[in-house]
This record gives sequence, structure tokens and C-alpha cells, in this order.
Amino acid sequence: MCGLVPLARRRGGSSRVVAQSKAMQAVLKRAARFAGSDAPVAVLGETGTGKEVVARVLHESSARARAPFVAVNVAALPAELLESELFGHGKGAFTGAATARQGLFEAAHKGTLFLDEIAEMPLPFQAKLLRALQDGEVRRVGESTSFAVDVRVTCATHRDLAARVRDGSFREDLYYRLKVLTLEVPPLRARQDDILPLARELLAEERARARRFTPAAERRLLAHAWPGNVRELKNVVKHGAALAESIDVRDEDLPEDLARAPQSAAPRAPADAATLRSLAEVEREHLLRVLDACGGAQSEAARVLGLSRTTLWRKLRVIEAAGAPPLSPLARSSAR
Repeated sequence: MCGLVPLARRRGGSSRVVAQSKAMQAVLKRAARFAGSDAPVAVLGETGTGKEVVARVLHESSARARAPFVAVNVAALPAELLESELFGHGKGAFTGAATARQGLFEAAHKGTLFLDEIAEMPLPFQAKLLRALQDGEVRRVGESTSFAVDVRVTCATHRDLAARVRDGSFREDLYYRLKVLTLEVPPLRARQDDILPLARELLAEERARARRFTPAAERRLLAHAWPGNVRELKNVVKHGAALAESIDVRDEDLPEDLARAPQSAAPRAPADAATLRSLAEVEREHLLRVLDACGGAQSEAARVLGLSRTTLWRKLRVIEAAGAPPLSPLARSSAR
């Protein structure tokens, strides 16, 4: 496919890359030109668009394919552990360090290190990462000597890195070091031709009796705006597969908010002023819809919405206090 290996290898096996849309094929054609280089690549795009999948395909198509692809979510690591996780630590470097431990740079030697959510990296650590990239060497925490590593670094973010540079939260020199080559992954709403093939591929991965979508269900999938992109589609497919009573996923098996979506983009009559809703009402509906699409997992919903988990939690508390339907038990448990 476009000169790339159409498989993204994962721990659970290999996932075929679906790219029938012209927008996604253009991304893969551009990525094919990067496969022969060791230059850093920044994969940009909205949350849930499949940036890591693109990075994995790039790795599998390069000369480093036989070496490890090591992925780490920078935002998921506490700032005080980030250096040890990436560079490793020596024996006795800190309390509890009974033995030396290699970092992810070492683990990815000869392969690719994928730094997800790079925009969330703490500013003090950015200088250390920059030095490692410039020198091609790392030093374990608590040790005095450095050693060489051969790693291609790719990174991803849904943030505007240039804006982060302007506001001082991201180093300009690191920005230019990481953003040598760029790939912009389009949102699912811009990849209409990929929606049904992706949904069918995801359904085939489910351990359920359902194996296909009815025409009505497919119309609903095509009519949805997919604010959560491929990640939201995956949750919708899981929902449909879980409720399907036969080999068919029906319209009524899809999440309720999706089933209420219009089946076509036909123009609607101008709304009467009495039917217009406030911004708070629109936000409340969108928050609850994304939360439901994420199976009640607040941490996942926060990533889709681009909010911190604390901010999302506060907004949901306000919604409940205003008399909205209570959160599901799953959503409540995910907040603990």
C-alpha cells in the first residue's frame, strides 16, 4: 500500500491499516518517502485519529523493522519518573533502586522510540531530551557515564506545538529538533470512505457473533460527525457487537446518541428562536455523549475532549447538580 507495509504490529497481533480515502492514502504516500530516513518525525492530528498506528506503519516499512518499536505516553508518566523511564537508572540511584534498570531509549536500540503526547512533556526535562537527541547518547539516572544509542525518534501530539513554543511551554530548539519531518493524520470526518471499512475491520476483531452491519446501521455510522475519531468508532463498534443478537449489528444496537443522529446531511429549516439552546446545554450534551462513547471512562473521555481529567470531573459534577441524568455506575467508578 503506497510503498508501506500495510500492517501495524502490536502485542496482540497485527492490525491491517485501512486507508481507502484519498486523504489517508496521501498520508501514507508521504510516509513512504520518510521510511528510508532516520530523521525524527512528528505525527500530528486530533486525538483518536490513529497517530500511533501511522508511526508503527512507518517503523515497519523502514530498515529498523526487525528492531523494537517502543511507545510511551509522556503525559501518563509523573514528571519525577520521566527521566528514569526514558534513560534508565543505576543501582542505588534513589530509594528502591535495588538494581540497575535500562530505559526506553536502550530498549528501542536499533529501532524506533515513539513519544506520544510530546507537548505534555515537562519543560525542565525537555533540555535533557534535546541533549540526548543531539548527542545520540543517554546517561542513566545516578550514573556518571553516558553511552551511545541508535534510535529513531517519532513523536505525536494533538496540540499546536508552535503555539506551545510561543507561550513558552515548549522549547523552540526541541521543537525544531523533533519536527524535521511531519505527518498530519486527518480526522475521521475528513475520511468518509474509511468509516465503513474501519468499522467492519474493528467488528471482525471483536469476539462476538456479529459479523456485519445492516444497511440502516451503516447509514447511521456514515451520518455521525465522529468528534472522537477512530477511538470513538471503536467504542461504538464494541457497543454494537455487545448488543447484537445475531450476525447483524442493527441500527438499534448502536449507542442511543448515535442512533439519534440524522441519516443525511440534508439542509434543515431555520430554527425557531424558542428551540435554540444555550452554550452550556450544548456543552453538557457533548460531554455526556463523548463519555458514553468512551464507555464511561473519564480519563479516556478527557483525552478525546482535550481536557484535564480534573476539569472534566468538575464539569460533570456541575451537570449532575443542575439536574441532568446521573452518571452511569461505570462513569462513577472510573472517577475513583
